[in-house]
Amino acid sequence: MSTVGVVRFPGTNCEFDTVEAIAGLGGSAEILWHEDTDLSGVDAVVIAGGFAHGDYLRPGAIARFSPIMTSVADAAKSGMPVVGICNGFQVLTEAGLLPGALQKNRGLTFINEFQAIRVESTNSALTGAATEGQELDIPINHFEGNYTCDDATLASLRDNDQIVLTYVDNPNGSVGDIAGVCNDARNVVGLMPHPERASHALLGSEDGNVLLRGLLEAI
Repeated sequence: MSTVGVVRFPGTNCEFDTVEAIAGLGGSAEILWHEDTDLSGVDAVVIAGGFAHGDYLRPGAIARFSPIMTSVADAAKSGMPVVGICNGFQVLTEAGLLPGALQKNRGLTFINEFQAIRVESTNSALTGAATEGQELDIPINHFEGNYTCDDATLASLRDNDQIVLTYVDNPNGSVGDIAGVCNDARNVVGLMPHPERASHALLGSEDGNVLLRGLLEAI
């Protein structure tokens, strides 16, 4: 059985939720400590949400220098699926594995609520089990989830079909309503919504399973 490694930094708080959600879909997942460097036992990596290193300096700025990130970058270059959720998305942009950056939400407010998320592309390691135009009910939980990039980068993302998820009703000011993007090789994906928090009916939605199933299928 393929195994997903879920990275844990000091301050990460969604790693066990992610492991449980993947297991609920019949997958296998294990926790990877941020000082680990050996990824030989996993077939994909998820950088979970939370507040890595307390978000000191800015979210992801310290985490990007953790030993495991060198191995994650090498694995990504080799084609391994790598997904960053919320704080994990911030880490991936800080590490240069995804374009753009995340800044403070419009209005300087922390947002914790379900959002309608539209699938813009199914050509990524996360969205292959979805359908283009499908709307998913998935929660967000962030203060710095406002995606930003320059005009040239935005044009490139659009031209290359790298915008994989958008907000139906933009809650945070993200440019282009962007909720998630992938790299040009399609195997690295970052998103602000939390699919692991929409993985069971008791949580209010099971729509997150569409994305996590896509990750398992990508493996």
